[in-house]
Amino acid sequence: MKTLVIGASKGLGKALMQGLGNPGDTLIGVARAIPPHVPAVAGIDTRWIEADLAHPAAAVATITEAVADQGVDTLVYNLGIWEPLAFDPAYDFLDDQDAQIETMIGCNITATILLIKRLLPLLLQSQHPRILLTGSTSGLPRSGRPEVTFGASKFALQGIADALREGYRYRRLGVTCLNLGYLNTEDGLEVPVADAAQRGEGALIPVHDVVQVVRMVLSLSPASFVRELSLPAILDDRF
Repeated sequence: MKTLVIGASKGLGKALMQGLGNPGDTLIGVARAIPPHVPAVAGIDTRWIEADLAHPAAAVATITEAVADQGVDTLVYNLGIWEPLAFDPAYDFLDDQDAQIETMIGCNITATILLIKRLLPLLLQSQHPRILLTGSTSGLPRSGRPEVTFGASKFALQGIADALREGYRYRRLGVTCLNLGYLNTEDGLEVPVADAAQRGEGALIPVHDVVQVVRMVLSLSPASFVRELSLPAILDDRF
C-alpha cells in the first residue's frame, strides 16, 4: 500500500510516518522542509516531498507530479494551522488579522480541496482507495471553542468528506474524518504510551492512540469504512 501523509515532519504527522505501514508498503511524507534525521522503518520504503501548503497551487502541483508515476492508495491529510492565540484565554476574534485568516483558509480548506481534486484520479485507480482527514473536536457542532476561522475550517472537512462519499460511493472510495481533541505532541512514539498518557493528567491524547486508530481504519476490508470518529481526551469537559 502506498500512503501519502501531508504535514509529516513533526507532531502527529511524524508519529504517523513512524507508526503506519507494514513491510512492503510505501510511506510518502510531505513537509515544508524535509526533517534531517528520519529513522528508517525496516521493510517500509519511506520517501519525502518538500512542499508548503500555505501556497496551495504550487504545493499541489509539486505533490501531484511526485506521485504521478507510482500512484497512491491512501491520502492522510494531516494539516491545519490556527490563530496565534488559539486555545488561549486571551483569544479574541476581533484581534485576528485579515491576512492571517486568508492564510488559514488557504491552507486548511483550499489546499485540501485542490490536492484531493488532483490526486483523486490516482486514488481511484487503487483497489482500496482511502482518504483520511484529520479534523478537530473544535469543528464539531457546539464544540465550546471560540476560534472562528480554525473551527470553521475544521467543520468544512466534514462537508468535504460527505460530498466526496456521495460523488464516489460507487467507486468504493472510503473517506474518514477524524475529529481529534487536544493532543500531546511533545511525546513521540519513542516514549512509552503509559508515560505519554500521563502528560496533561487526562486532558491530552497521546499520538500513540491516534496512530492506533488510523491503523485500524486502514486495516479494514474494502467492504467497509469509518465515516467519522471523534477522539476527545478522557477529561475534556466539552464532551
